Amino acid sequence: MKLVVFGLTISSSWGNGHATTYRALLRAFRERGHEITFYEWDAPWYSGNRDMARPGFVDLKLYEEWNAVAPRAVAEAKEADAVIVGSYVKDGPRVIDALAEAGVDPLFFYDIDTPVTVAALRTDSAEYLRPDQVPLFTRYLSFTGGPFLHEVLERELGAREARPLYCSVDVDRYQPTEIDPLLVSDLAYMGTYAPDRQPVLERYLLEPARRMPERKFYVAGPQYPADTAWPANVLHNPHLPPSLHPVFYSSARWQLNATRADMVAAGWSPSVRLFEAAACGAAIISDRWPGIDHFLTPGKEILLPSTTQEVVQILADTHDDDRRAIGLAARARIVAEHTAEHRAEELESLVGTAAPV
Repeated sequence: MKLVVFGLTISSSWGNGHATTYRALLRAFRERGHEITFYEWDAPWYSGNRDMARPGFVDLKLYEEWNAVAPRAVAEAKEADAVIVGSYVKDGPRVIDALAEAGVDPLFFYDIDTPVTVAALRTDSAEYLRPDQVPLFTRYLSFTGGPFLHEVLERELGAREARPLYCSVDVDRYQPTEIDPLLVSDLAYMGTYAPDRQPVLERYLLEPARRMPERKFYVAGPQYPADTAWPANVLHNPHLPPSLHPVFYSSARWQLNATRADMVAAGWSPSVRLFEAAACGAAIISDRWPGIDHFLTPGKEILLPSTTQEVVQILADTHDDDRRAIGLAARARIVAEHTAEHRAEELESLVGTAAPV
């Protein structure tokens, strides 16, 4: 199968979860014998922070302007067996219009930000997708699952067929490692700053840090405001390359999973960071959202405290053997159900069984 993908980025993991999501999925898809071309706008903030300039598993085509690359890209898409446009693609509406007008079929949308996309579509403010374009896609592939697919994507927004394609993880690259003394902490979190996620970080990490000044905390991620009041025992690192993610996840006693408000409201929206941390055997503390128990079993594979005090008690009272058992159980669940190989097989079925109209 020849697959053409128009995505936000696969070449740079700086400030986004798209790159590692595409890398895991498309590497596994390539290993199933398929050919992949990936078109990516050469964003200046990614070009200066590029950690995979030459992916060996896709033919990466960087471009500076859509108009310049459009004739070649559309021609290649027409010859492909399937075409995917991802969320947050630069000039996404123009890309989608060009592909649809050229009769590219089957054509899929892969939304790695579904609740955020829907919130923007409701106000016609999504820069990468117009409401009238949703019905153009053969299938709307969504990293959010559950009732949201039928009730919102299909019934409200007019998607022809919405199907889940959750994030996944390359378990050969993300696995338990030796501890790095420089990354050791009692509770760590990896994620780009988002205003609606900051209250979760405050309640689950920053306030526990203030109450436990003898403990060490670590936050990795860019775009936090310069005036962020980090407690003295919280180390902030603006960026960790993917090569250091496994050791980061392995070096903390606990990892925090914090979810954006739109994704909590939609439910069934596991982030790629959640799967990556679990694959590394990390013991995870998370906020609650509908459907989380579909992916990891509360109390056995993940802990879901509701208050700052509950987080403090977990950090203070959980025996190391119990903590390690939670992490190992989480890894076993991910290996059994949510690897890149699982997701690549699902993608093959989703795009391979969609007949052109």
